[in-house]
Amino acid sequence: MNGPQISIENPESLLHLSNNELQAVLLEGVSRTFALTIPQLPDQLYPAVANAYLLCRIVDTIEDEVSLTVEQKKHFCSAFIDIVKTGNNAAAFAEELAPLLSDQTILAEHSLIHLTPRVIEITHSFDSEQIDALSCCVETMAKGMPIFQALDLHAGVKTMADMDDYCYYVAGCVGEMLAKLFCHYSADINTHKDELLKLSISFGQGLQMTNILKDIWDDAKRDVCWLPQDIFIETCFDLNNLTPDTNDDNFRLGLEHLISIADQHLQNALQYTQLIPANETGLRNFCLWAIGMAVLTLKNIKNNLGFNDSDQVKITRKDVKTTILACKLTARSNMLLSLLFNVISRPLKTPDWQYAPQTAKE
Repeated sequence: MNGPQISIENPESLLHLSNNELQAVLLEGVSRTFALTIPQLPDQLYPAVANAYLLCRIVDTIEDEVSLTVEQKKHFCSAFIDIVKTGNNAAAFAEELAPLLSDQTILAEHSLIHLTPRVIEITHSFDSEQIDALSCCVETMAKGMPIFQALDLHAGVKTMADMDDYCYYVAGCVGEMLAKLFCHYSADINTHKDELLKLSISFGQGLQMTNILKDIWDDAKRDVCWLPQDIFIETCFDLNNLTPDTNDDNFRLGLEHLISIADQHLQNALQYTQLIPANETGLRNFCLWAIGMAVLTLKNIKNNLGFNDSDQVKITRKDVKTTILACKLTARSNMLLSLLFNVISRPLKTPDWQYAPQTAKE
């Protein structure tokens, strides 16, 4: 007889898989985007980056779980920081958290929580420097995200600086971790470590801001808004009045400013990528595909500022294929990459809007 059919909805069916196979199945279940980009990485990097994303997704699952109180989220986040650092108590963590997850959490994330012990076992198969990079990222994320979860976010965060901080906790620290892993992987890349770390926060923030702008209305259904009030105060729009039926030129002007800011972060992300040696095409494509898809998403938003559903601005499968092809053709040339980026992103810029992207944490 055949063994049990592999299914992301049945964690037990995944236990016999190899580490790489298991992580590939879990990635496909929790993020199709990263399931597409992470396999582009060199074989020496794939396991650690895939594992890092799964660790971060466990933190995301805790923070997004509607059935958990703020105190419970703090408890599980604190416990998980220690688990990632030490490799201990993962089974008890999973047994305590798994029954508390609601139906609003996707089945793939239920499976991920059940399989936390296996994910942590993989974490602690890496070099100490890799483990340090992963645990530092998880600690930053798990300590920072609860700060914002405890706030009343129905009318946005107070300032652009607050949005910067939020993006750092959920994505900028991931950029830093990737820079550390890349430098550990390659002595050539390590020669640019200081520059990479300086630009790494922007790499994460550009992608995160794109998601925030795309998901404005999905978040609003949960009575959550991540937009900065001060940007919209300057355009004379009160975020307290924001609804999916909003039809206001001042709101659209604020969106244009945020699109321009996200574009500046993605410009830094391109510079981050261009510091990677041209022969590391897999590594470059890993970064470029994500940047390219973000730019196209921002263009969709800019072309439809009155959208009221994320589906209206999502990129198509054709867009994804075009992005992949364009990146593959230009990945080895910094000049062609800059030209391509500048041509595609030109409509995103707001000439009279000045903003200095955050590029490094003190």
